[in-house]
Amino acid sequence: MINTGKLAGLTIFVTGASRGIGKSIALKAARDGANIVVAAKTAEPHPKLPGTVYSAVAEIEEAGGKALPCIVDIRDEGQVKSAVENAINKFGGIDIVVNNASAISLTDTLATDMKKYDLMNNINARGTFLVSKLCIPHLKKSANPHIVNISPPLNMKPIWFQNHLAYTMAKYGMSICVLGMAEEFKKDGIAVNAVWPKTAIHTAAIEMLTGPNSSNYSRKAEIVADAVYALICKDSRSVTGQFLIDEDILRKEGITDFKHYACNPENADNLMLDFFLDDYTNSKLDLNTIKDTVKQPSQKSSDFGNGKVAEIFSAINANLNSELVSKTNALYQFNVKGEEASTWYLDLRNGNGSTGKGEPKDPADATLTMNSEQFFAMFSGKLKPTTAFMTGKLKISGNLQKAMKLEKLMISLKAKL
Repeated sequence: MINTGKLAGLTIFVTGASRGIGKSIALKAARDGANIVVAAKTAEPHPKLPGTVYSAVAEIEEAGGKALPCIVDIRDEGQVKSAVENAINKFGGIDIVVNNASAISLTDTLATDMKKYDLMNNINARGTFLVSKLCIPHLKKSANPHIVNISPPLNMKPIWFQNHLAYTMAKYGMSICVLGMAEEFKKDGIAVNAVWPKTAIHTAAIEMLTGPNSSNYSRKAEIVADAVYALICKDSRSVTGQFLIDEDILRKEGITDFKHYACNPENADNLMLDFFLDDYTNSKLDLNTIKDTVKQPSQKSSDFGNGKVAEIFSAINANLNSELVSKTNALYQFNVKGEEASTWYLDLRNGNGSTGKGEPKDPADATLTMNSEQFFAMFSGKLKPTTAFMTGKLKISGNLQKAMKLEKLMISLKAKL
């Protein structure tokens, strides 16, 4: 999306702007000549996550904007106050706020320690409320004030709560701020909206969480930046209290080709939907198709018992090798529910690998739970593990990153079934 110059001279306060979506939004506005307040916590390079406040400032200024580096932990009221005051002193006002900073931990209730709970809720919900609250008096003085929260639509289906309740509560806290503040400050002409990606967005944080293969099923952060840009260029009194999806915003701007936003353009039509969105794309599993595509059991298949689940594990066993073990280095347990309820293990940690019925002798690195129908779909290539997890069809406990490594095995297995 081409820059228009509409943001030239305006001041935008962006939280979490040192990397990822926040930095992409800042760079997009900078190309219009906007002033960017880079409010982020990272002053020193992170060992696994590239980008600091200062490296982001350098990129913003190179892109044509002016930037103010602010080392801010948005959980700290004093630090946020100081950043807002510094922004006013340097740029004379604040016109737009982008609440992007967020923390994520995809754990169920029993696996969520209160430190992680507090971190997510204090950054996502409380931090968004605090930053907005302190900026609003200055936004009231702007000719076209906007608050944009990078948060999801309030989808109240239980599936979005059962697998990661604490994260959902924290993220929905940001969305509830949209709902309340939009109505509260409508009379002041302050637009308050949420923007959420339609698909997974590839960032360093997501790669660390799910592994590098996630890029094949994700879009670049630039699509969110373009959508936010289109939104904040609009008259603030014309749109407020909306939960908007990046692709939908851009379609209304006349954009119909989204291939260039895909990290892997060749896979642009095969992307993961993001959290909190209904999945309309997964076709229902056809068990007859599975039956036709799975090889007949080998002579050793009797070791695995009868049934389609046993056939899949027999096929897995036939494709194990030391190279796969060295690349994966993980031990898995599968709790299959439904028609063929059973427990299986997959050892990709020792020797040439092994699999069989029952629990592993050693504690599993990751335990995957799903019903047999979805299990068939996943191992036949009809359902990606990441999509299954993000839509609640697959429940994972333990090491999520190691669990996602299974995708490579499934890709290789699909070609041999």
